[in-house]
Amino acid sequence: MTRTSLPLCIACAQIAPRVGEVDYNRQLCNAAIAHAAQQGAELVVLPELAQSGYAFHDLDEALESAEGLYDQTVMGWFELARQHDIIVVGGLCERLSAVEVANSVVLVDPRGWLTCYRKAHLWDREKLIFTPGDQPPPIVHTAKGRIGLVICYDLELPEWVRLAALGGAQLLCAPVNWPDLGRPEGERPAEIVRVQAGAAVNRMFIAACDRHGHERGIDWVGGSTIVDADGFPLAGASSLPEAQLLVTDIDLAEADDKWISDHNHVHQDRRPELYGGVCGTSTQSAHPPWAHCSRTGYSPPPHHRQ
Repeated sequence: MTRTSLPLCIACAQIAPRVGEVDYNRQLCNAAIAHAAQQGAELVVLPELAQSGYAFHDLDEALESAEGLYDQTVMGWFELARQHDIIVVGGLCERLSAVEVANSVVLVDPRGWLTCYRKAHLWDREKLIFTPGDQPPPIVHTAKGRIGLVICYDLELPEWVRLAALGGAQLLCAPVNWPDLGRPEGERPAEIVRVQAGAAVNRMFIAACDRHGHERGIDWVGGSTIVDADGFPLAGASSLPEAQLLVTDIDLAEADDKWISDHNHVHQDRRPELYGGVCGTSTQSAHPPWAHCSRTGYSPPPHHRQ
């Protein structure tokens, strides 16, 4: 059977926003969008909190940089999207009220549509500043294909990535700010490995756009990466703490084929009736499996003791 091709040229723009310098960041983002369009990109992903910078001291400082969804930054992205016929995915510090902000990502469609997702899983001190989102990853039906949205630490919750895949996402776009926490010599960043795993187990493209630069004592991985539906990197996938624009062509139709052998389908092989514990409702019996072994003198390892 002939499969319909859904080609898409995508880009990740790894830039270095400055915390609290919204005007500077706005110009930086706009230049990156235009540059991506000049390179033929039909969709560009910017980093997490690209509009504001990341390392706020406190909520009050975040409120000073926050903008609404129809303020200058996002409206500028709309104008560039229309001008260049490009989809823009970018992170911003969103003002929810006079006393609340969200770590948000917007997808701006050149046809005039705006989709917003608010980060549900907050990392470290983000919990002291941002109000977490309470909605699942949105799946946006664009003219180019079905695009899902998450932010940074969301990628490390496999249930959340799976949710986007089950919702029909062909491409998952993830603005990220990955702090460089160190790793064993010769190892690639674990954040990239997790992106590859999420793509492979769901047969879904993932584009994660990191940042670079030094911000209030934080260095960044600079690990922007675009991964195919088999989990293999198409661009990036290494630590490069400097400005870069990753551009690659993908065929979104590949993400609609979930078969990995003649008899295995990555979603149909799931057995959700056995997974209640993943959602906080245990499916275990009163006697765990190792209880049967204890009758023959077996003692379970310490982490199994109850």
